Amino acid sequence: MDIIMKIQKQLLKSFFFLLVLSFVKPLMAQSQTDTALTNQVNNLSQELNKLKEGDSHFMIVGLTTFGFISQKTTNTLGGIKTSAKYNSLGDADNYELSPMFLFRHGDNVLVEFEPSFNGTDLGVNWAAISYFLTPGVIIRGGYFVLPFGTYSKRLAAGWINKLASDPAGVNPAGTDFGVEIEGGIPLGSMKASYDFAVSNGFQLNPDGTLGSVGISAIQNNKTFTGRIGLLPFANSGLEIGLSGLIGNLAYPGNAQNPYSNPSVSMYGLDFNLVKNLSPFQLNIKGQYSLVKVNRQNFINPGDSTQTYSFDNSTKSGYGQVSLRPFLLENKLLKNFELAYRYTNYISPSGSTWGQNYKENDFGLDYWLSWRTVLKITYEDIQVQGTSSPILSGIQGSTQTNRLILQFSTGF
Repeated sequence: MDIIMKIQKQLLKSFFFLLVLSFVKPLMAQSQTDTALTNQVNNLSQELNKLKEGDSHFMIVGLTTFGFISQKTTNTLGGIKTSAKYNSLGDADNYELSPMFLFRHGDNVLVEFEPSFNGTDLGVNWAAISYFLTPGVIIRGGYFVLPFGTYSKRLAAGWINKLASDPAGVNPAGTDFGVEIEGGIPLGSMKASYDFAVSNGFQLNPDGTLGSVGISAIQNNKTFTGRIGLLPFANSGLEIGLSGLIGNLAYPGNAQNPYSNPSVSMYGLDFNLVKNLSPFQLNIKGQYSLVKVNRQNFINPGDSTQTYSFDNSTKSGYGQVSLRPFLLENKLLKNFELAYRYTNYISPSGSTWGQNYKENDFGLDYWLSWRTVLKITYEDIQVQGTSSPILSGIQGSTQTNRLILQFSTGF
């Protein structure tokens, strides 16, 4: 029986040898033309090998935020008070669905696109292409958050933010079309980061506020924005950042326009401290911003034959502290976090939008995972109008109290 099996195996080997030989022999007799074709096939194979799995891929990430808000507002004008109540499932200020589409080509090119739906409008938060020149240099072009401060670029996502809303006036630079270069620099045991951008900039609105010119600039003006951050400790537990923005302002060119070479400058200071004080983790962060537009004359909205002027300076700042006992062994208590934030936003006195805005926020969070959180936030907001009565701007005072229940997750 063993002899029969050996004979069968030998016959099979002989059969496969003859089969392979029948294919190889004609190929060995190919002409020079066939050899050139073979070389082309080999070259194509080498190009395909460069596109091996992992060098190019597509990914979807993003965030979603949903909740309930209950609000009471009391307005006081001329000694007369009026109140209004409001509640909503969702709420346009606290609901967001923002998927981000990422496409990476090779090790150096990344395309990012992030649309956003807030319950009423569909917009775009981010649409840019980045080139990773070296480990410490990224070049970007497109539509992106300008590098002013850290809140809007790093902390605004619902699953990162400790409280249910954003501090007023925290993002004066906003989002724009431009080019950007960013990266990091080692400084011994310390580190530094840099982020600079050139963008289309702003236009000056008839009331003195700033608006984006979008992708089609009205004039040739460009705006320069930059931030430098320093991490003085080896564990990167503290970061201090300085930001600046400067540029001329675009404006409609017509006979009714009284502007004279308008320009804007912005300055910002931010900090972020993370410190473990067993069993707690302490996080203190804040930002201060100053926006200055050179003095201009504006047409009085109540009488177009007259103009008015004011010191067009806006100040805003917030300070936030949070405490989480994440080093506790108790699996329930370690996921709770307490947070408090104070915000002050002061817009120009004597303008139609002049006000002194103060807000105190108190929050209790429960972390279901490192990127999924349930929040309860109570907000106490006081606004005092500082507009001139002849301009029909913000008048009197407003007291707003809000309770927000919110679910946020990143995916």
